[in-house]
Amino acid sequence: MTGLWLQATGLRAGPGTRRQAEGVRLQDGWVQMMPNAQRLLVCVGAALLLMAVATPAQAQMDFSGVWQPVYQEDVPERLAGPALRDYVGLPINDAARQFADSWDPSRISLPEEQCRVHVSPYIYRGPTQLRIFEEKDPKTQQLLSIKHYISTYEQTRTIWMDNRPHPGPNAPHTWMGFSTGRYLGDMLVVDTTHLKQGWIRRNGLPMSDRATMTEYFVRYGDLMTHTVVLIDPVYLTEPLVKSQDFTRNTRELAPQVWLWVCESVVEIADRPDGEVPAYMPNEHPYKNEFGEQHYLPEVAVRGGAETMYPEFQPAIIEGRKTMKPPKPPAPPPAPAGAAK
Repeated sequence: MTGLWLQATGLRAGPGTRRQAEGVRLQDGWVQMMPNAQRLLVCVGAALLLMAVATPAQAQMDFSGVWQPVYQEDVPERLAGPALRDYVGLPINDAARQFADSWDPSRISLPEEQCRVHVSPYIYRGPTQLRIFEEKDPKTQQLLSIKHYISTYEQTRTIWMDNRPHPGPNAPHTWMGFSTGRYLGDMLVVDTTHLKQGWIRRNGLPMSDRATMTEYFVRYGDLMTHTVVLIDPVYLTEPLVKSQDFTRNTRELAPQVWLWVCESVVEIADRPDGEVPAYMPNEHPYKNEFGEQHYLPEVAVRGGAETMYPEFQPAIIEGRKTMKPPKPPAPPPAPAGAAK
């Protein structure tokens, strides 16, 4: 490496040449750059800048196509739905915990809740079909935006790619929010603000309308990984990171697959007008159910940032000392025709 630096900087071999070649000189406790090294750094910086400017737009990854979710992770949460009071591993605060402890699942039977759209930090988690396509300027062919059509609640999300700024704080909030994107190599990075109030988890854990989201889309052939970093100053004490995978469908789906027909109806006829199902403080009928089923103490079930890290495991072991051990699973039934 010293020989290469000598050729590049024009330095002559001699006493102290190696220190010169490394481009630094110690004087009065300060590190000073040698003139030749400065010139080399300027040349290298200019070359890198030219390379960045000359990078063709077509080198950016194209995410266009029909994508379907892969449920190899977080299956209970994403399909059947999470258990009540399952807050393990979520960096929630006391306000979020109290909100969720008061949440009665029957609330979604209210007409005004039945067709309520999932916000963008959550909508990709459940059953859905995703179509991604690009919008380009017809004259310059510059990329203006990337569109996501999400079959769940028939939502069209726009990710602006034209360097426009985010609107001011008084701009309307929407289910999908206001999103701007940029490419970092082959990775698409999306920043979203102006979200409506929604859910962190489908068991009552809330997300406020002050939440912001950063997403990272990475494609590996026909597999796409979508990573979400959610920051909520109202209900989270630390950023919440989630990920999900999608696989690209090489065939177009039938039109009816993309529709989400939702019409509010009265599901409980004898419910008094204005009644909203909820649990009063300290009266949750299933408070201990999840912990007892999974042999988890209350200190773990209640969640919090500390439950996200491996260092929390001793607290679980300590909490189990006051719990009854779970009952062993029942033996499988004997096969038909077996001798008794």
